[in-house]
Amino acid sequence: MYDIAIIGAGPAGASAAIFAARAGKKTVVFDSDQSITRKAWIENHYGIDRIAGPDLVDQGKRQAQRFGATIVQAKVTGIERLSDGFALLTDGSRFEARHVIFATGLWTDLAEQVGLNTQPATEPRIKTVIVVDRDGRTNIPGIWAAGTVAGTSVHTIITAGDGARVAINVISELNGERWVDHDVLKPST
Repeated sequence: MYDIAIIGAGPAGASAAIFAARAGKKTVVFDSDQSITRKAWIENHYGIDRIAGPDLVDQGKRQAQRFGATIVQAKVTGIERLSDGFALLTDGSRFEARHVIFATGLWTDLAEQVGLNTQPATEPRIKTVIVVDRDGRTNIPGIWAAGTVAGTSVHTIITAGDGARVAINVISELNGERWVDHDVLKPST
């Protein structure tokens, strides 16, 4: 069983996966190749001069894998409640996880299918978002949401940050204490 399953591999999902995997959590990310970032040209992302959206998505997935996250190229078609988590169903496969993070960008159809509360969005061109509390929790315990689908701005820097924030909250809940992930500059040799 995975500790954390993330639906969506765009900036919010990959960022959540980076933090989850770095924290030693067994992490799986489902990529259905529907990220709107794949259509973007980005020049307003802190620390990156300019990058094509597909390159940013691919780089984020590689970084998550480097820390141990598993990337599954598939669309999650259903979620079932288990006594200790959830079963995520794809065409022909089943994965189990204690927690689920929705990072599905524009897409709320699966969220609505499993009973997550949604509401009209306030961001231009976004129709519906998942209702979350300040930590990213949904109305179903163990299911969280991050990024545009959770009502944040569609800008990649913001969705990536929100994915990290929600992952830290999930990790903290799993650990029973607040999780902090800081890198320290290594001395040059």
